[in-house]
Amino acid sequence: MVKKNFTRKSLSNKINKILGFSKNLSANLIDDFFDILIKELTKTNKVKISSFGTFKIRNKKARIGRNPKTKIETQIAPRKVVTFKPSHLLKEKINTK
Repeated sequence: MVKKNFTRKSLSNKINKILGFSKNLSANLIDDFFDILIKELTKTNKVKISSFGTFKIRNKKARIGRNPKTKIETQIAPRKVVTFKPSHLLKEKINTK
């Protein structure tokens, strides 16, 4: 079985078919949505979308990591990561058939 990723293009095609927007407008809508999401996330460190979930920026500390192939230890720099916590409604929709 071949797994197919759901991409921005797939999403814009769905919007095109369901809502009847042009492909160009659908693609621009998706790009603008993600741009706004990223800007708000970097500005406020948290974005909550009702009935969907919460995106949050989390700081990770520096740590020692090990290359599993060579077994050489190296320092992993501190960084920020994005976490997602789904809403209860989303969890229910996913787990019911």
